[in-house]
Amino acid sequence: MDSIPQTSGSEADLQSTPMMAQYLEIKRGYPDALLLYRMGDFYEMFFDDAEKASATLGIALTKRGKHRGVDIPMCGVPVHALDQYLQKLIRFGHRAAIAEQMEDPAEAKKRGYKSVVARDVVRLITPGTLTEDALLDSSASNHLACLTGVKSTGELALAYADISTGKLAVLPTDSARLAADLARLAPSEILVNDAVLESDTISSIVDGTGTSVTRLPASRFDSTGATHILKAHFAVESLDVFGDFRKIDLAALGALLDYIRITQVGHMPHLRPPRLEKVGSGLLIDPASRANLELSRTLGGERRGSLLACLDETVTAAGARLLAEYVSAPLAEAAAINARLDAVDHFFGDETLNAELRVILKRIPDLERALSRMTSGRGGPRDLAAIASAIVAIDGLKAVLRKPDALTPLPQLLAHVMDDLHAAPLEMAAEIRRALADELPLLARDGGFIAEGYDAQLDENRKLRDDTRQVIANLQANYAEASDVKALKIKHNNVLGYFIEVTAQQAEILRSCATASDFIHRQTIASAVRFTTVALGDLEQKIALAGARVLALELDFFNRLAAQVVNERGLLSQAAAALAALDVFSALAHLARESRYVKPIVDASLSFDIASGRHPVVENALRLSGERAFSPNDSDLSEDHKRLWLLTGPNMAGKSTYLRQNALIAIMAQMGSFVPAASVHIGVLDRLYSRVGAADDLARGRSTFMVEMIETATILNQATSRSLVILDEIGRGTATYDGLSIAWATLEHLHDVNQSRALFATHYHELTSLAATLKQLHCATMKVREWNGDIIFLHEVVPGTAGRSYGIQVAQLAGLPPAVIQRASEVLKRLEQGKGQNKAQALAEELPLFAASVKPASQAKPDGLRLELGKIAPDELSPREALSLLYELKQLAQKSTRDGA
Repeated sequence: MDSIPQTSGSEADLQSTPMMAQYLEIKRGYPDALLLYRMGDFYEMFFDDAEKASATLGIALTKRGKHRGVDIPMCGVPVHALDQYLQKLIRFGHRAAIAEQMEDPAEAKKRGYKSVVARDVVRLITPGTLTEDALLDSSASNHLACLTGVKSTGELALAYADISTGKLAVLPTDSARLAADLARLAPSEILVNDAVLESDTISSIVDGTGTSVTRLPASRFDSTGATHILKAHFAVESLDVFGDFRKIDLAALGALLDYIRITQVGHMPHLRPPRLEKVGSGLLIDPASRANLELSRTLGGERRGSLLACLDETVTAAGARLLAEYVSAPLAEAAAINARLDAVDHFFGDETLNAELRVILKRIPDLERALSRMTSGRGGPRDLAAIASAIVAIDGLKAVLRKPDALTPLPQLLAHVMDDLHAAPLEMAAEIRRALADELPLLARDGGFIAEGYDAQLDENRKLRDDTRQVIANLQANYAEASDVKALKIKHNNVLGYFIEVTAQQAEILRSCATASDFIHRQTIASAVRFTTVALGDLEQKIALAGARVLALELDFFNRLAAQVVNERGLLSQAAAALAALDVFSALAHLARESRYVKPIVDASLSFDIASGRHPVVENALRLSGERAFSPNDSDLSEDHKRLWLLTGPNMAGKSTYLRQNALIAIMAQMGSFVPAASVHIGVLDRLYSRVGAADDLARGRSTFMVEMIETATILNQATSRSLVILDEIGRGTATYDGLSIAWATLEHLHDVNQSRALFATHYHELTSLAATLKQLHCATMKVREWNGDIIFLHEVVPGTAGRSYGIQVAQLAGLPPAVIQRASEVLKRLEQGKGQNKAQALAEELPLFAASVKPASQAKPDGLRLELGKIAPDELSPREALSLLYELKQLAQKSTRDGA
């Protein structure tokens, strides 16, 4: 480890020391990152970096020497525990530059006493460029996004990659779609062209994601330079083979690749050729709707309770990630949707085949991420083993999927998957499995990962390293037998090293034996004579170098095997994608069978007909708790029926559940899943909007009502006739008549202008009168039953309207104090009796007439009985006094009853 030289006196200036000069020079290249500077077994941080890291990690802040007369703050983390500390730094928004020792300290000493070990940054770690398993969620993608655009036209391009899996794509977008596109990708880091952020709209959208934003100068987004970068990386003469890219698409992709190259410091991970996404190929779901429907996370931020958690029956990490993408990005093209549904149906139709497939898939490690680490030079022995195991498992999958009794023919999508699987290089896998030991370290530099018997030279060096004593004993026995000198000993000291020692008398025997020429005299002492041999000298040298030689040989084998993997990265990447797809289709088929889901009909019509639909998440929760069965309901928003439903009924009756279940069924159908219903026919949706629930946005100064109006405005401005709109309680956040007016106008706009398939839930019963003038409006209500003053929710949607909202009954169920319930009932009764337009004001004037009836006991004036009770001291009363007092209290109670106290 380097040490900081300490000069005499307290004002040592470390900027003048070679080590600190080196640190400051490296730090100048990474001003926005925490520099982790390798010093032996620790990564040290200094100055502001140390103060930030200490506060974030909760580790001790120390000081070491002075810089310009001021103590230098310092803290460090152990090399072996780096990943766990990096995880916390990244989670708190920091970037980290890792400066490694690039040579052995012994080599540095050869250049002089004050020479500093050469160091350089080997990697810049940012939220979007992680590859280590310890830093990533195995079931979620880690997207790095890059946004640029053309100011004059308003065109935008959003490129994105996941370097842990090799995914790379770009999609055209605009200011109206950008928020939804970013919400779908949920990137860990966004690279943004500085010029684009000059737009307040774009800046607000980017800031609203709450993710890490890295601003890049406009010069980094040159389309010509980007074209050269892309051609060089993918070794092609023309990018037309990948798609018809616009200049801004290429600019976004080029800036993204350049950033990856910089952060990986030359160790580029394997990236698949860029995919150009078509506008309109996916179902557009804005951020608010995505949050309201709890697709990937609940409103509380948990995965449990979300649609994704309910659907996830995958058995591989790659499959879990792909399913999450399917849930986040449903398709909007009928042909592609039906290809997925056919693939699921293939496994749904053969339960035995699917069970066998899932058993094999469960044993497959994460090929995608292991391959990414190997190609970026950060892989280890475990990654090699994972790749070999995956290849062998692929061969097993081929046998299962090609069984004579398996369903044939395979759907087109699966046939393509099978072609990818068939190409897996089994010979390479067999070689890797022969080479690797059973127990493997995480890092190749730790050694001990090559199996015994794989290489004779390696085994010999290991024997020398691990069994030196036994090797010397064997050689000693051989020399004793050959010379017939049984007392011959091989010894060692720091001056001579290894030597053969015999007595003076035995030395004469040794010199006269048949192999005397092999023994070379080295030293004679009073009690003995010492010899050596060429073989012993060679052995001594081998022993001295054995440890380093073993590691060098193992690293050489590792690099050879890694090179083979890198050469096959294209095929392996395709196989990894195929395995993920198989896992998803198999899992969805398993889920459909276990949960009684059906295959939906998805086409280009404007149908939306769901028979006996069920909420997948609520039904799953009820099944796990064993409370009751879910009550299914129909909905038909098809144009030949009535596409706009107005839903009334009390709270807690299931309106919100009904609204959400229809949206979730549509999402499931368009992501390629079977759905919870008796039958479903959906014409492809282009957009889905859900305005359910209430929340404020205090950080931006927005009240609950303002948030509601912004979300409603988005819907009314963007929804089309192919959209599905879910609205709940529009207008409730303001005065009654204001809210009713807004809800009224919104309903008319949806009917006449947007012409969307829509569900509109409300407590404004006045809106039901619109059914007489709006031809596509259908009134439905949640069925309830009253029994002995209580309300029973039947969770059934029926035609008609609700006669009342049962708000007070729901409040009573919630546990409001009886006095409040009584008071509310009296107020409601007087309001319903009505006194013209000023009935509320008239009621307020009457309030004193019955205000006393709802006073809490603590505020009511104590009566005579309570006063007398308060005066009693029970311990001081005699039996006769107690009896007399009891009669007095009885008389007082009777008087209080007569007076109405």
